[in-house]
Amino acid sequence: MVKRKKRVKGGGERDDSPHTPPRRNRRGKSAGRGSGSGGGNWYFGTHAVNSIINNTNRNCLRLLVTDEARPNLRLDNTEHLTISPEIVSRPDLDALLPRGAVHQGIAVQAPPLEETGLDEACLPLEDSGNVVLALDHVTDPQNVGAILRSAAAFGARALVMTDRHAPPVTGALAKAASGALEIVPIVRVVNLARALDQLADWGYWRVGLDGNAPATLADANPGRNVVLILGAEGSGLRRLTRERCDIVAKLPITDAVESLNVSAAAAVALYEMIRA
Repeated sequence: MVKRKKRVKGGGERDDSPHTPPRRNRRGKSAGRGSGSGGGNWYFGTHAVNSIINNTNRNCLRLLVTDEARPNLRLDNTEHLTISPEIVSRPDLDALLPRGAVHQGIAVQAPPLEETGLDEACLPLEDSGNVVLALDHVTDPQNVGAILRSAAAFGARALVMTDRHAPPVTGALAKAASGALEIVPIVRVVNLARALDQLADWGYWRVGLDGNAPATLADANPGRNVVLILGAEGSGLRRLTRERCDIVAKLPITDAVESLNVSAAAAVALYEMIRA
C-alpha cells in the first residue's frame, strides 16, 4: 500500500462559488516559414486538417489540397466553412510549409484556438472519473502531439503545460496529434506548482511518474480524480513539481530498457488509469 502525503484542501470544503472566468488569450502567429498572413497558422496532414475543417469553432482562412489528395478531404460537417478547397501542386505546398513537413497533400490555414482556463477544462465532473495530464518542461512538439493523441484516446480531460518551456501549437504538433488538438483542450499556466495546488483543492490526486519510485502506478490506487504529471526525458520532474505530488509512482517496465519515451509513458499511464 502506498502512503499518501497529507494535504489540506482549501479549508476542507470545496468552494462552489463562481470561479474567476477562464483566461482567453489569442496566441500570435508563428514567425517564419510555415506561418500565414491574417493571424493564421498552417496545419497539415490528412487527420489534422480534416479535424480542423470539421470543427465548427474554427474559422479557416484557406484550404489547399493537391489533386491526388482531394479524395481524402472529409467535408461532411463543413457547412460553417466560408472557403472552398484550392487545388495546388505538391511543390507549391512544399514551398509554403516548413521544410520536411509530411503534409500528405493537404494543408489548412486557421487562427489558433482560443485558450481554455484551468477551471473550464478541469473542474471535476461528478458522474465520472476525471484524468488530467500535466507536463513539466516537455518541449518536443512531436512528443506533446503524441501525448495529446493518447489523451484523446483514453478520455483525458485536458493537457496542462506552462507558458514557457513548452512548445507552441505548430503544424508539426498538430500533425503528431492526428486530430486530437480539436478534442483535448490545452491549458497553459504561468506556474505549474500553483496549478497543481488548484487541482488538489478540487479533489485531484497528483501522481508524478518517476522510474526510480518504489511503487508502481497500479499499486498507487489514487482514486477517481487524478492528474498525471510527467517530466522531461532525462531531467524528469523538477523539485518544486515533485514536492507537489501526493504520490510518486513508476511504470512496471522490465530491465531490458532504461526508460520509455515520455509520450509512450503517458499512453501506458493513461491506460492504467482507465483500466483501474
